[in-house]
Amino acid sequence: MSYHVNEKGYYGGFGGAYIPEMLYPNVEELRQQYLKITAEPSFQAEFDALLKDYVGRPTPLYFAERLSAKYNTKIYLKREDLCHTGAHKVNNTIGQILLAKRLGKTRIIAETGAGQHGVATATVCALMGLQCIVYMGEIDIERQAPNVARMKMLGAEVRPALSGSRTLKDATNEAIRDWINNPVDTYYIIGSVVGPHPYPDMVARFQSVISKEIKEQLLEKEGRENPDYVIACVGGGSNAAGAYYHFLDNENVTIIAVEAAGLGVDSGESAATSALGKIGVIHGSKTLLMQSPDGQITEPYSISAGLDYPGVGPMHAHLFASGRAEFISITDDQAMQFGLQLSQMEGIIPAIESAHAFAVLDQKQFKPTDIVVINLSGRGDKDLNTYIDYFKL
Repeated sequence: MSYHVNEKGYYGGFGGAYIPEMLYPNVEELRQQYLKITAEPSFQAEFDALLKDYVGRPTPLYFAERLSAKYNTKIYLKREDLCHTGAHKVNNTIGQILLAKRLGKTRIIAETGAGQHGVATATVCALMGLQCIVYMGEIDIERQAPNVARMKMLGAEVRPALSGSRTLKDATNEAIRDWINNPVDTYYIIGSVVGPHPYPDMVARFQSVISKEIKEQLLEKEGRENPDYVIACVGGGSNAAGAYYHFLDNENVTIIAVEAAGLGVDSGESAATSALGKIGVIHGSKTLLMQSPDGQITEPYSISAGLDYPGVGPMHAHLFASGRAEFISITDDQAMQFGLQLSQMEGIIPAIESAHAFAVLDQKQFKPTDIVVINLSGRGDKDLNTYIDYFKL
């Protein structure tokens, strides 16, 4: 079985491009061009140079000594929090901005939840001198204020999404509306492995630098390329797709995807799509989706602004349905407590999204010889207010 996309844009039964007619030319142009353009030596050279000199790659693979001692296993952290802008998101925005330029687009739009993708998009637009409009849910604008300020400093216009739950899903809806109204000059940089084909595959490819580096770094540190476990948090799932990419077809590597259980999977305040989702279509792709019995999208909830998406990318839906990945749900409280523990045990304050991935260490037993790689997808600066309120610091 393949865990990569097929030529029709599907991962198993998930994926595709379910889009309004108005968007067909845009998506079709991208589908026909993205593999050709990204394979060009000039594209690869520019992409690699920016990842190295601008983003700061390769990011370290750090052996967490105290954490490893506590859990009696070998724990490595892939330090995506050390990327320029503070998270993995910039790997993808660099790739897509180079693509947009080669397609002759002059206006860039994006959606953002935690604000990291918005910051990463605003960053590359400033770098390339392109107009940037970022859609963000009104609630996320409040809880991620530092990132909103960063986007504005970088010259982006931040437009609030005022409908629905006023979070990521609604920001995405607004961005798609904008794209329908401005099809000719506008390029939509999607920040996760969601949306119509070719976006899930394209974003996964740009993020696959994460697993490529993990293999090279493990070979150097442990004399073997493959870990026993790769763990990452999943909202839409781009950091996870990048961390898993080069291990997908190797069944000896156990893949663990960590979702946000919010106040509890059955509390009605959750974003655990694998546990609660049914097959449906959201934002142009067929995937697992939290919905009411009559097919209305139910509102997700998580203390983390980057994980409260009601669906999951089609790659992850296929990994779940096929049993290739193990899905674990972590509550707000478990994630917050581990965020504090990681800060005090390793001197690293993680994004609350990433803290969810670490909380698996309390849920699973690992062998002393196991090599466990956890993708530390972002740093916690953007979440300090949430940490302050939660722990009454």
